[in-house]
Amino acid sequence: MPKTSKSAATYGIEQIQVLEGLEPVRKRPGMYIGSTDQTGLHHMVTEIVNNSVDEVLAGRGSKAEVLLHKDGSITVSDDGGGIPVEELPKYKKSALEILMTKLHAGAKFGGGAYKVSGGLHGVGSSVVNALSEWCRVEVRRNGKTYHQEYKRGEPTAPVKEVGATRGSPESGTTTTFKPDPTIFSEIEPDFNFFKTQFRQYCYLTQGLTIHLHDERTDEEQTFYFEGGVGSFVQSLNRHKKAITEGPFYVHKKENEITVEVAFQYNDGFSENVLCFANNIQNPEGGTHLTGFRSALTRVLNDYAAKQNIIKDNKSKLTGEDVREGLTAIISIKMDVQDLQFEGQTKAKLGNAEIRPLVDSVVREALEAYLEENPAEARAILEKNVLAFKARVAARAARDTVIRKGALEGGGLPGKLSDCQERDPAKAELFIVEGDSAGGSAKQARDRKTQAILPLGGKILNTERNRLDKILKFEELKALIIALGMGIGEILEPEKLRYHKVVIMTDADVDGLHIMTLLLTFFYRHLKQIVEQGYLYIAMPPLFRIQKGKEVQYVYSDEERDTAVKKLDKPTIQRFKGLGEMNPKQLWETTMDPESRILKKVEIEDAALADEVFTTLMGSEVPPRKRFIQTHAKQAEVDI
Repeated sequence: MPKTSKSAATYGIEQIQVLEGLEPVRKRPGMYIGSTDQTGLHHMVTEIVNNSVDEVLAGRGSKAEVLLHKDGSITVSDDGGGIPVEELPKYKKSALEILMTKLHAGAKFGGGAYKVSGGLHGVGSSVVNALSEWCRVEVRRNGKTYHQEYKRGEPTAPVKEVGATRGSPESGTTTTFKPDPTIFSEIEPDFNFFKTQFRQYCYLTQGLTIHLHDERTDEEQTFYFEGGVGSFVQSLNRHKKAITEGPFYVHKKENEITVEVAFQYNDGFSENVLCFANNIQNPEGGTHLTGFRSALTRVLNDYAAKQNIIKDNKSKLTGEDVREGLTAIISIKMDVQDLQFEGQTKAKLGNAEIRPLVDSVVREALEAYLEENPAEARAILEKNVLAFKARVAARAARDTVIRKGALEGGGLPGKLSDCQERDPAKAELFIVEGDSAGGSAKQARDRKTQAILPLGGKILNTERNRLDKILKFEELKALIIALGMGIGEILEPEKLRYHKVVIMTDADVDGLHIMTLLLTFFYRHLKQIVEQGYLYIAMPPLFRIQKGKEVQYVYSDEERDTAVKKLDKPTIQRFKGLGEMNPKQLWETTMDPESRILKKVEIEDAALADEVFTTLMGSEVPPRKRFIQTHAKQAEVDI
């Protein structure tokens, strides 16, 4: 484990700057942590942990411990430099108190103490304090221990020295806080969320150890990865068949910017690339992703030409060809003051200087890797060339569909009952299982805004098939044409004809299987529909309960039991499929915007989503068997 560097930047009161007070935080907590549900609660913990990670990035620490207590409070402790406690002359108060009680007070504005940081730039600790019922901070610094307590953001007493530091670590900060129940609708943190997050942090920060302990269940886990992002890539590929022995890896610092990239190909067809800047994930990529992709495509093309792997001199590998089956991590770390994101969510890196830097770093290292590892190079290029040939075949298959005008706004599939509305924002497409349910839905719908596309039986498993095969499958071909945005090389998301795409299947095993196949298709080939929030799942009722003229539709066994108790001995009808409902019932329960229940499909964790789809829909049997055995108790059995 790395020792604290003697050359690490010092952290003293001269780095502390104050911008404004805390008053707005409790009035509008959503502005600072996004929401006041469990997501906001997790954001609170993340902000304090980020401070500990920043200590490691600054060279002053190596580990953090996170405890989830039974009373709902959370403790985060580290072995960093410890928050300064000396008095700030201008405010005549301890730097610790200023940091914990003033918004925009911190050492991340002026450089020096934190060159690289992933936190909220000094906002984090004070916001957490303001939104906590109570908070305690213990600082170990210069051989002494200091302490201060707060109630809803206000200190209950000045910072005081409580004695000499005893035991280990000799320096650091321990923060314990209890989220305020008058602000948060959910105060139970999710252990599994933090498992995923902290694992990611430790992959991205070499030398960082995080210990997580949930005292409510006595679950605990420690994360530390010697191999950094190379280990991360291998973890993402663990349920897939890798085509090379180990991942390509480069780590280089240039002009005070650190570039770390790892990738490895697998025998699948989908791309899984995760991008980070100062440990903040950038789901929309940015300049680091652009630089990586340009280097990858150029170097592989140059190598293919040099080795005469592609015989046709006019043909070249495209970005799509070299991304098939690619798993990669791109991580850059730079001075926090220079970091630029597009938008408030930090979803996309905007620094123009990063693109050529990542391009040159990856290009130089990859050229050497291919020359020094001819067997791995051959395996990668064979994979790329297969993707190239499949793309050419897919283009031919697509031409037979598209050139008839299908994907260019001309003829629509005969199975589609389209709506009258041409504004995508007001139009809905229901993908319905089977002709029986399709017929009922066509009678039930609002013809002005609702289109119906029935699917005959189970569709192709797109996890195991390339695009050329997918385009030959009639049901998927009809769906692609109906959506209107194309696929593959000619994907144009702005041409999507419906901004509500609703999967409506039976609530039995076959229906759930069809839903899973459709979700796989959307996630792997039309991911933009999911990312833009346009994909939904309809929730048809399971039971119709009637007594006299009173009718209730319920969606679970528990709701049925509650309704039966209230009405006492009613008539109960169990809907095994959508086709069992008449059009009026289907409209009232599942399609009427005033009364229906729709679940929006969202991707909270791209890496986890990729793993689940690979595990459930891929060709490897052992991981699927383990997944089913692990989650069997969570399954709803339809008898």
